[in-house]
Amino acid sequence: MHGLLPLAEQVGQRLKARKETLAIAESSSGGLLSALLLAVPGASAYFLGGAVVYTAKARVLLMDLPRDAVAGMRSASEPYAQLLARTARERFSASWGLSETGAAGPTGNPYGDAAGHSCIALSGPVERAITLETAQSDRVDNMRAFAKAALELLRDAVS
Repeated sequence: MHGLLPLAEQVGQRLKARKETLAIAESSSGGLLSALLLAVPGASAYFLGGAVVYTAKARVLLMDLPRDAVAGMRSASEPYAQLLARTARERFSASWGLSETGAAGPTGNPYGDAAGHSCIALSGPVERAITLETAQSDRVDNMRAFAKAALELLRDAVS
């Protein structure tokens, strides 16, 4: 976590300077993305909330997204990540919604994605989605890589 704190601090400073807010829906990063942003003093100025949406049940209960809302979408895909980011932004009335979904490892997910696969999306004044493939099986290293990529995506958008 310590190696990623400077990046989280940059993001937090930029959000505060712009008087913008953020809501998060993360999956295979397991709450690390939220923890990094909340480790920054003054996070209450920009961080409205987040959820670890790790299962279909969590998607329904935490994001209020029923099965028919995701019909035809794979959960570790850019369209699904974009839907999560939009939903987080809308549910919290935030300036930005940020999401991450993938397969941390050490094995792949049931959808055929290898360990180290993550889709990350941002919803706000601009919308972006990216796919990250680390080609690594180490779960913790992948979680860090996913959180870093999500923070970089947000940092670039608020620069």
